[in-house]
Amino acid sequence: MSYRLPPLAALRAFESEARHLSFKKAAEELNVTPAAVSQQIKALETYLGLSLFRRLTRALEMTAQGRAMLPKIREGFECLAVAIETAAKTCDGVLNINAPPSFASRWLLPRLPGFAVAHPEIEVRLSSSADTVDRRGETSVSEDEFLDPRSAANKVVIRYGKGHYPGYRVEQILAPERIPVCSPLLATPQRPLAKPADLGRHVLIHDETIDAEEHLSGWAQWLSSAGAGGIDAERGPRFSNAVLAVEAALNGQGVALALRPLVAADIAAGRLIVPIDFAVPSPYAYYLVLPEAMARRPSVAAFCSWLIDEIARDDRQTTVGAGVKADGISRRRTGV
Repeated sequence: MSYRLPPLAALRAFESEARHLSFKKAAEELNVTPAAVSQQIKALETYLGLSLFRRLTRALEMTAQGRAMLPKIREGFECLAVAIETAAKTCDGVLNINAPPSFASRWLLPRLPGFAVAHPEIEVRLSSSADTVDRRGETSVSEDEFLDPRSAANKVVIRYGKGHYPGYRVEQILAPERIPVCSPLLATPQRPLAKPADLGRHVLIHDETIDAEEHLSGWAQWLSSAGAGGIDAERGPRFSNAVLAVEAALNGQGVALALRPLVAADIAAGRLIVPIDFAVPSPYAYYLVLPEAMARRPSVAAFCSWLIDEIARDDRQTTVGAGVKADGISRRRTGV
């Protein structure tokens, strides 16, 4: 249905003036000048073709037409206020999170029940997208709809990349290391896995997400850093993401190079082992990326605070268990 209505500012001026019967008081309420209120009233009277107020010497009174119109105008403003409040409550109760597939499934998803217990009033909608992983040579985040600060929806983006996203609030949350992992059944006396050279007798599982980070493949960089020469770093099956690569390792198909935080739970449970305790830093890190205005929304702020606390808790637990700095995990805030 199409509505033909006068300007909303004129209707607001009329409703305020009707309550106060004073241009000065109405102007103070609307934070404008008395002259501006008078002009809005005159514009509304011109639009309607009738008088709404009688200007007396030292007073102001409403006409019969003004009194007849006032109740419905007030009702309309009350309906608008209720609609806006309802929409705000609905939006604030839903939080959309978009994260890299491996981080979403292997790190975040198992921890979300804890967030639900801490914030039962917030409904989480988790999605994962390869678009949240920087491509090689990428220098900025695209202005996708989910990062639009004008959006009424509450949205948080977690990106895996270099951290250069101009125009957004950026906070590094995880700077992970890469470690080799495999099924405990894979290391046998016949095919030992105790030193880097032993990898020459085992299948190397490739995560193409890691390989896309740099010109040298992940295994090539790890073997070079570990001083293991003479091993073909390119052989072995390739998987499009860390979820598949880790699943292949869990199934005993070979040795995968994985980001430590994504496999920490499997290592703690004994499903995976770190056969050679040598780690290399990843050139990428995980970042919270969101418009500054979005960061101030209650549900977004609650999630960001919970996420950082959860990472710190993992950090402390690993430190206690290992007696060393926790898994190469660090946090810092970057400027935008």
